[in-house]
Amino acid sequence: MVMDLYEAIGRRRDTRAEFTGGPIDPAVLARILEAANQAPSVGMSQPWVFVTVQAPATLEAFAEHVSQEREVFAASLAGERAETFTKVKIEGIRESGLGIVVGYDPTTAGQQVLGRHAIADAGLYSVCLAIQNLWLAATAEGVGVGWVSFYREEFLSSLVGFPAHIRPVAWLCVGPVADLPEVPDLERFGWRGRTPVAAALHAERYQR
Repeated sequence: MVMDLYEAIGRRRDTRAEFTGGPIDPAVLARILEAANQAPSVGMSQPWVFVTVQAPATLEAFAEHVSQEREVFAASLAGERAETFTKVKIEGIRESGLGIVVGYDPTTAGQQVLGRHAIADAGLYSVCLAIQNLWLAATAEGVGVGWVSFYREEFLSSLVGFPAHIRPVAWLCVGPVADLPEVPDLERFGWRGRTPVAAALHAERYQR
């Protein structure tokens, strides 16, 4: 039975160590991608592209690049932050066996995109909505998703052959998982905890 929306929101996790390495059912993958494609977008522009990556050589090349970027970030830390970061696994690229690279293509609906004239990033926001749709659909299907952000955009663009006008927004590790942890990794390892909605909520005007 597919879980309801609020349960999927509560269960969604940034998956890293939980992938089983098994293949994803093609029908499930198709449903997840269709959910992403149904996301709202500025001016109905649907400015997203999806590249599925399963070739071992490509997965390995990206994993090596991410490992190098992890070391760059680790070198900037000291003390408790450095110690805590050593416990955090940042990706499941090899373990998942499937990467979905999501890109932002501002040309899908031409130059005059309704609603984008005043906010240039509205198209980028639309791509993020597609990613959220994909993630929630995957969670409802019992599939894990992990967003990898330790990469240089030019490297990923070259790796998957994006032309200059398409911006890579995410590498998503996607695949079956043994389970989803009850507590997010960053909270479990003590990097940062979740704050309540009251901490971000203001009435009428922002209150410092």
